[in-house]
Amino acid sequence: MAKLSLAMVGGGVGAFIGPVHRMAAELDGESALVAGAFSSDATRSAAAGRAYGVAPERAYGSYEALIAGEVARDDGARLISVVTPNHLHLPVAEAALNAGPSVISDKPAAATLAEALQLRETIKRTGGLYA
Repeated sequence: MAKLSLAMVGGGVGAFIGPVHRMAAELDGESALVAGAFSSDATRSAAAGRAYGVAPERAYGSYEALIAGEVARDDGARLISVVTPNHLHLPVAEAALNAGPSVISDKPAAATLAEALQLRETIKRTGGLYA
């Protein structure tokens, strides 16, 4: 069986939680980190991609570019792990769900109750998987 292809948004060089999420996701050997927008700075994202063993063309400078690039690939990431600062959890999760990949997010899911309800509606509308 093929491994679940994972992309990570956030978790670049110097981040604490990103490497923890990656290690946890790969513990059972059933998933592999294949892409990421590890930083909003393209140079830092590329450096993190090298450190994680991600192919250079799959280390993106923004989550929008990551989602668009991976959705366009036949072997694109099917799961997006969101390990960004809290204020970005909702926009990244919604962008991924709207494009097709499933999402696993660091906590909190959203910053406010209104955002949480918005996320719930996005999940219902898209039928996407969110954890």
